[in-house]
Amino acid sequence: MTEQKKRFPEFYVTAPQPCPYVPGRLERKIFTHLTPEKPRPVVDNLLKNGFRRSQNIAYMPYCDKCSACVSVRIVVAEFEPKRTLKRIWRRNCDLHAFRVASVPTSEQYSLFRAYIDSRHGDGGMADMSVFDYSMMVADSAVETFITEYRQRPIFSHDEANRTEWPLVAAALCDKLSDGISLVYSYYEPEFDDRSLGSYIIMEHVALAQKLGLPFVYLGYWIEGSRKMAYKSRFLPQQRLTPKGWVRVEG
Repeated sequence: MTEQKKRFPEFYVTAPQPCPYVPGRLERKIFTHLTPEKPRPVVDNLLKNGFRRSQNIAYMPYCDKCSACVSVRIVVAEFEPKRTLKRIWRRNCDLHAFRVASVPTSEQYSLFRAYIDSRHGDGGMADMSVFDYSMMVADSAVETFITEYRQRPIFSHDEANRTEWPLVAAALCDKLSDGISLVYSYYEPEFDDRSLGSYIIMEHVALAQKLGLPFVYLGYWIEGSRKMAYKSRFLPQQRLTPKGWVRVEG
């Protein structure tokens, strides 16, 4: 392999397979391998412009006659949670966020396994082993971190003992030059009534504000998809179109 091929992406297209989001349609993806030799700005630009990362692969939809999947990012500086989101924030006031290195732990995997078995037992991640989880967390060519959400016991205020606090949620994130990209999040199934998915997004918006980053990337949104409807709550946001990022107010 020449030095140029090592440094710049080569793209490939997957074979058609049933779309998991739009019944009756087939999906294809265009993808490239992310390796340490790839210049950081090149990888950063891919992830800022419609590509998503899974381990050392960057991919995006490449479907025939379908553009349902739309990349979405929150405009951090102007985000104002509505009444429902404010309730969710208050409901989780006993949770504390800790940023940790993207190093897998058995505690994380136990939580991940419980979440997958409860929510996505028939999905593509149902058979993920502890090794698969380790690769998902650790195999990254960009700056990656995990946010762990722990429930503080009523009579404990010493964060030095935080590893003894119950781990109830976690989010794997990439830090880009202009924002935070939420790669994957999971949580304790028994906490389902807390709307932790929305809480995790808001907490990362707060983190982006502190870091002076303008966007939080939520991945793909599909109009009419119940699984993705929650993403439209976070306004204002921008959606990627053939003409570039377009602002959406509501």
